[in-house]
Amino acid sequence: MQSLEELIRGIEPVDQAVMEETWKCWDSLCKPLRGLGWLEEVLVQLAGIYRTSRVHPDKRAVVIMGADNGVVKEGVTQTDSSVTIQVLENMGERLSTACVMCEMAGCELIPVNIGALTDGKHPRIRNLVVRHGTGNIAEGPAMTSEECIQAILTGADLIRELKEEGYQLIVTGEMGIGNTTTSSACAAVLFDQEVESVTGRGAGLSTEGLERKIRAIQKAIEVNQPRKEDALDVISKIGGLDIAGMVGCYLGAAYYQLPILIDGFISAISAYLASMLCKTSKEYMIVTHCSAEPASKLVMERLGMKAPLQAGMHLGEGTGAIMALSLIDQALNVYYHLTTWDGGHVEAYQHQE
Repeated sequence: MQSLEELIRGIEPVDQAVMEETWKCWDSLCKPLRGLGWLEEVLVQLAGIYRTSRVHPDKRAVVIMGADNGVVKEGVTQTDSSVTIQVLENMGERLSTACVMCEMAGCELIPVNIGALTDGKHPRIRNLVVRHGTGNIAEGPAMTSEECIQAILTGADLIRELKEEGYQLIVTGEMGIGNTTTSSACAAVLFDQEVESVTGRGAGLSTEGLERKIRAIQKAIEVNQPRKEDALDVISKIGGLDIAGMVGCYLGAAYYQLPILIDGFISAISAYLASMLCKTSKEYMIVTHCSAEPASKLVMERLGMKAPLQAGMHLGEGTGAIMALSLIDQALNVYYHLTTWDGGHVEAYQHQE
């Protein structure tokens, strides 16, 4: 991809005519009209994305954007930054929670190092480092605007590669110690919220640790003065490379016409930032679950989406979105295997006003 502007200009709306055709297919099946709710809606959305009512999203990739965050120096996490690259290495070895879940869900997990403090060693890790860790947002910007754009384009280019490799559906995920701090900072700015109301305990902070996290975010906003109407300014000043990379994945999926599943809080913040850059990109995003992080429900509301799964999950790594693949598989199962009204010898239901 040559430029961010080219990427955004190339994003086209989904095919509404195909979506209407797919609704007619659903309504021809022997069951109460729209009785499967989200399962029907998501398959119609997939049809619009693929430009066909005969959808087969068989080859799926879970893309984990891994990066370190300088704000860890403020004591906002339970563990130190060494855990980021270690978990990416574990993902390479198929040892993480998401990897175990991927086996049952029939998808491939792809760990991406877009900004960890060191390069990944495992051959499955895709080292696409923009810079080795961000700056401490409590002291200054996370990255330069040029680095932010480079990270976005890196995410978009990865989607191009995955499409060329035959992948048909993308799941977003992340790994980065300190990234609930950066995401909460973004939420506070973007949605005009008090820092306390959008900041949670992340991966198990104590009350004292939570207070340090809140103070660090407040300081970051005061020091950097991010402009809430400018997505790139927000990301580069108080965000992270994992967030920027996921923004690129969302824009890239829309550009290359692939469905992309939103995972939890951090993925959702990234999705919102992508939608600020290109509203049409939302048509390619599929919401999956609402994280237990305090601001998750708020960001879903601002996206205009309602998650089908409310399971109290806040693990990250794309785990909530991987869970939602089972719902999509059931939607496909019914869509292709349920008999029609004629086949079931039942008079067709009619839509009621």
